[in-house]
Amino acid sequence: MYKTRVCVVGLRGIPGVMGGIESHCEQVFPRLKALARHYNITIIGRTPYIPGGAYKYQGVRVVPLPAIKNKYLEAISNTTLAVLYARFVLRAEILHIHGIGPALLGPLARMLGMKLVVTHHGRDFERQKWNTVGKAALRLGERCATAAAHHIIVVSKSVTEKLRRRNPHLRGRIHYIPNGATEFAEIEASQDEQSILAQFELEPQRYILSVGRLVPEKGFHDLITAFHGADPAHKLAIAGAADHEDDYSRSLLRHASERIRFCGFQPHDMLRVLYRNAALFVLPSSHEGLPIAALEAANLGIPVLLSDIRPNLDIELAPTNYFPVGDVDALKRKLLTSYETYRVDRAVIARRFNWGCVSEATRQVYAALAAA
Repeated sequence: MYKTRVCVVGLRGIPGVMGGIESHCEQVFPRLKALARHYNITIIGRTPYIPGGAYKYQGVRVVPLPAIKNKYLEAISNTTLAVLYARFVLRAEILHIHGIGPALLGPLARMLGMKLVVTHHGRDFERQKWNTVGKAALRLGERCATAAAHHIIVVSKSVTEKLRRRNPHLRGRIHYIPNGATEFAEIEASQDEQSILAQFELEPQRYILSVGRLVPEKGFHDLITAFHGADPAHKLAIAGAADHEDDYSRSLLRHASERIRFCGFQPHDMLRVLYRNAALFVLPSSHEGLPIAALEAANLGIPVLLSDIRPNLDIELAPTNYFPVGDVDALKRKLLTSYETYRVDRAVIARRFNWGCVSEATRQVYAALAAA
């Protein structure tokens, strides 16, 4: 059987690499391969995150290529090599770019004759970490995506609506396909879980959890300030690390104490333990695409409290599950309210944000490419 060659670029790598795009790709592409075996899928990663040679992960080939380890140049340097590798080494027919920064290379992909899909994971030019030049480049990347891509996938409902309003002639090529909620295996609490929590000096149902990279737009500084002000009868645990250590991440880590535990980046099996034993999950972000961490927590039935930015509102929880972004006093009051107030219907989350459905919808986008 002839196999369509697909190359996926714009991410650090899979499996177990920190980042929302990385988690998305780790969940989607093995499922997509299982759904449609006539796709020969190669993911291009970055050697700083996946050292060594090429390897297979659940039917998907992963190839590491070099990247400049710098927050401004890492993605674009790797994506440039990846696009050329896709065309001249893999002879890929479909190139799937993830992120609007890497989408700057979209016009090159089209010029080289590949069919192009871009997944828009969020308006990255709104992130606080970027300077003026970086934000301008990301805005241009979004324009390159809409100009060059045969199809655009958007994980956020509100961003989908904005793109369609701005580009009415592209409505049929802009697809809303949200992230999924990772399905963690249901197991009984065990001695292993107790030992995992003990290494972070945490006890079941006696801590508040937040998960994400240590970057300003995640709002951990607001959470820490509110936590100090509220002084609840719980500890605070933050799971995540910085891609590139800087003054901000170091300023957060200086708050580490007996009451505030920094757990670092954790793989899925460890995260499952941290999620299922938390009394409350909080995400105080000022920017998101569609937060997989919040979906994971909600899918496990944990009480969830989110900032009221548009992508978080896209999850469509009850008003009580939100607080005004950046409002430390409001967050402080929320931390002193019964956490049962913030419990969500996990069955609804599992039904609306399902990785199997995400993978099937992505397959349909690829099928539309073949039919074009």
